[in-house]
Amino acid sequence: MKIKYYGYNAFVIEHAGLKLVIDPGKDLWILNLDSLVPRKEWQQVSHILTTHADPDHFAYAVKMAKESNAKVFCAEALIDDFQSENVNNVFSIKVDSRVEQENITVEGLITEHGTLPVDLLGGLIQMTNEVIKDNQAGKKIFLGPLKVFESKENIPAYSRGTINILFGLITLVKENIDFARGSIGFKIKLGDRTIVNLGDTLLKQEWKGLKPDVLMLPIGGAAAHNTMDEKEALEAVKLIEPKAVIPCHYNCDFLWRKNANPADDKMFKAEVEKLGIACHLMKPADELNLN
Repeated sequence: MKIKYYGYNAFVIEHAGLKLVIDPGKDLWILNLDSLVPRKEWQQVSHILTTHADPDHFAYAVKMAKESNAKVFCAEALIDDFQSENVNNVFSIKVDSRVEQENITVEGLITEHGTLPVDLLGGLIQMTNEVIKDNQAGKKIFLGPLKVFESKENIPAYSRGTINILFGLITLVKENIDFARGSIGFKIKLGDRTIVNLGDTLLKQEWKGLKPDVLMLPIGGAAAHNTMDEKEALEAVKLIEPKAVIPCHYNCDFLWRKNANPADDKMFKAEVEKLGIACHLMKPADELNLN
């Protein structure tokens, strides 16, 4: 099995005659914004798996699927993104459901994307994105404490974005922003190997005893708790009991900031290895061969 890593949660996996791409998003550094998975890797892709619709995970998924004619696995919430662009070889994956094909089986795992706060211009603008569950969506605008506008729709709301401008003088609250849409993890069986990829998520007890050959999990949630931090990821490793671990989604770019979500990967590696589990630290463009 050959695994290539391209930063964030972008992986290319080749095994048993298949070529999988996980989360073909874009670099979020303001001077780049290009595909994380380089164009040379788009050839002969057989399967694409997307854990959710945030741009660092999803931005190039539809285009790659159109160019490669790959089969796509994603949550129901993302199906229309592909089918609206005439990509029809798409399989809906739900938590605890399973899709079986020749040489590959994909099972959905529960995940929970954490809140993502962002400060811009020294705090003049503050943004908070969060996952919610509600039966009514809409938009509200406040001028200080005074609500000056409100609209409502009786439709399911899955996320909320709050933007405070000028230290809260103006506040915009809007449901169903495109944040964490379609969040799901994957247990992937390729021939005789099993891989678990968790996307962006907080710790979930339901992962206990998955026991894959390879576990890919985020560890960069210390600065902004949208994913697990190193300690939570270590608890996840203890629950899941993999043979090998690849930490990801840390030391990533965001707008003008390099290393916006730092993590102590060396400490994490040392603690994982104390459990008798291999831990592979990979930088963007690194390649790992597992026999």
